Amino acid sequence: MSAQKSPPPPERLTVGLDIGTTKIVMMIGKLNEHGKIEIVGSGTTPSTGVQRGMVTNIVHTIHAIKKAKEMAEEAAQVEVQQVIVGIAGQHIRSYHNTSVRMRGQDADIITEADIHDLTAQMQKMALAPGESIIDVIPQNFVVDDLPEIKDPIGMQGARIEGNYHIITGQVNPAKNIYRCVEESGMKVLDLVLEPLASSEAVLSEEEKEAGVALVDIGGGTTDIAIFQDGIIRHTAVIPFGGNTITRDIMTGCQLLQRYSEILKIKHGYAIPSQEMLNRAVTIPGVQGAASKTISVSNLANIIKARMEEILECVHAEIRNSGFSHHLGAGIVLTGGGSQLRHIRQLTSYVTGIDARIGLPNSHVHGAPDDLLAHPKYATSVGLMMMGFRKKYQIAAEPTHIGKEKPKGKAKAADSFKPSFLDIIKKQFNSILEDDTNDTMH
Repeated sequence: MSAQKSPPPPERLTVGLDIGTTKIVMMIGKLNEHGKIEIVGSGTTPSTGVQRGMVTNIVHTIHAIKKAKEMAEEAAQVEVQQVIVGIAGQHIRSYHNTSVRMRGQDADIITEADIHDLTAQMQKMALAPGESIIDVIPQNFVVDDLPEIKDPIGMQGARIEGNYHIITGQVNPAKNIYRCVEESGMKVLDLVLEPLASSEAVLSEEEKEAGVALVDIGGGTTDIAIFQDGIIRHTAVIPFGGNTITRDIMTGCQLLQRYSEILKIKHGYAIPSQEMLNRAVTIPGVQGAASKTISVSNLANIIKARMEEILECVHAEIRNSGFSHHLGAGIVLTGGGSQLRHIRQLTSYVTGIDARIGLPNSHVHGAPDDLLAHPKYATSVGLMMMGFRKKYQIAAEPTHIGKEKPKGKAKAADSFKPSFLDIIKKQFNSILEDDTNDTMH
């Protein structure tokens, strides 16, 4: 009989939940006596209700979340009450916009409140129906005629101009994620863009300063986050991932999905080679049909064709960002799709940029090697790490400027627009109230 679960010590634990297309992962971490993050429990279960990062079957997704939760709780011997949840999907968009604030020639020095009010103006930008702002990220500022100012606080200036990277998402897909977590018996502490979470787990501050493109190849989508000078400069979502490759294998080799996925994982290569010409894999037939022999070389050609297409889209996004010549740390590949053999070499060949595989093993401790040695766990580890930063400001080295909440008059601007999570909560609770009223009447 297992030991009875105890409520988590609130000052020590945090939980990340990655609701992916192929898997759902819950990661529980704590701060050890040395102030380091230590993984104390995890749970992973197949995801059958999510497509391209968006929930398509509420019941299946809730069941999978509950199963991952039970596994993680059993390993950590705690009860999970609230989680940091990743959000992704092809409904995520990013924009660049500019905000200007005129202060007059006799104005005092620029304060934190001035920057916060400038940032708050971005919340007024017009959006498509059903869309809301997830995050507003300052890039740099222009004070009078001085460009490329990272932190203008304390300077004198009559005119401040802020350049911003704005990330938006559709409210309804986020509400579906929120509902699934709530009905699994947990509270959502925050919704975090998944490539930002992955970057916490696999990128160093030095790489973000030098310039780096994080490419997170998931099952349904490939997410991109570009950092330079310590600031996130560009984000994008490509609607292709590892499942697209699996479907190509299904079509090209006329196999069932489960055999195609096994072939990809065990025998898949991103680049064919001469030594593969005489290698083959035998796949059992279906319901008594004859077995099928698949050439490893042909399999590699199928994979290479699709991976080249995905990487060409990645390269186009890097060029469009304007930072293709400012990536001193190159490309860092992570996510389940980055486990494909020779993917690093193909990435460098297609993009002309050095690449490496990002593993979530340099920031956390205490987990089994098979957990942290796989890039597919980068998002869940990153979400857990961001939970510590949100709840306790642990190791809160800013990845971009302008995140600290100002005091004094800036508090009024702070309440001027609810956060993305606040919007989701309000609409979700409104639906619950309507359902309760309908039932009572």
